[in-house]
Amino acid sequence: MTHGSAPATSLDDGIVAAAESCLAAVGQAREAIHGVIFGQERVVDLALVTILSGGHGLLVGLPGLAKTKLVETLGTVLGLDARRVQFTPDLMPSDILGTEILDEDAERRRSFRFVKGPVFTQLLMADEINRASPRTQSALLQAMQEHFVSVAGERHDLPRPFHVLATQNPIEQEGTYPLPEAQLDRFLLEIDVGYPDRAAERRILIETTGVEESRARSVMTTDALLAAQRLVRRLPVGEAVIDAILDLVRSARPDSGDPLVKGKLLWGPGPRASQALTLAVRARALIEGRVAPSIADVKALAEPVLKHRMALSFAARADGETVPGLITQLAGKL
Repeated sequence: MTHGSAPATSLDDGIVAAAESCLAAVGQAREAIHGVIFGQERVVDLALVTILSGGHGLLVGLPGLAKTKLVETLGTVLGLDARRVQFTPDLMPSDILGTEILDEDAERRRSFRFVKGPVFTQLLMADEINRASPRTQSALLQAMQEHFVSVAGERHDLPRPFHVLATQNPIEQEGTYPLPEAQLDRFLLEIDVGYPDRAAERRILIETTGVEESRARSVMTTDALLAAQRLVRRLPVGEAVIDAILDLVRSARPDSGDPLVKGKLLWGPGPRASQALTLAVRARALIEGRVAPSIADVKALAEPVLKHRMALSFAARADGETVPGLITQLAGKL
């Protein structure tokens, strides 16, 4: 063994040791969430992938499918300070970011004092985010991307970690402001929340309508979560997985992509999608007890990473094409 290869070996050993200590905590957190949220195993795992990757998630589903409860449970289990904001058309940026107020002390001296808004938390649930005006959406966009907010020219840093899990109703579009592409791209994953199966719904009926309801318990601390997020970025990714990610993302672009999508897309995913997929496959591997991602992880995460970063042409919609359908076909070629 050459002298130059020794640091790499010790680094690999360090990653494996850190992964082994982290796997148990992540597994316990996953089990604790599944013990409260029934019938949404895939949704729970994708939400965990989002947070372990250090990103933000967009939960799309009808009312009553436990989206709010999922966010509350994640906050409790992962040891995060969590807050919820109900988005409405009259919500102002200051209602989220905070505002400056004029204070007067005992000597009648006046000064401005910044009062922090609900965005100063570690896990923010933005409920029905598409009901807020573009002005309010843009204020949240800066917080999501830069991890700080600017009020009256002053910078105010957000807590670490900082995650936004936003919800959106897929059918009730009256009185809504569709999220612009730039903001959609800031969400690591779009997570579709569907109806539970019969067995899960039966369990929901039995366990949530009695005297005592299942409650979440804290499993991880903020420091443990931050350590897990650092570990995700250190996990090795093989060349074959990197090539699969590049092949998939580049094939989904309207001009230079796969012939399958020619004439069917208005726009496709950019490099941020490749970055998101590279992080997400590592987090998925960690959740499933592995220290390295595989091409199967790329295929499993293709739709939630790419779906909100692509748009069909009018002709493709008229022909009955769907974005998930195209992604499935592209992922099938890996």
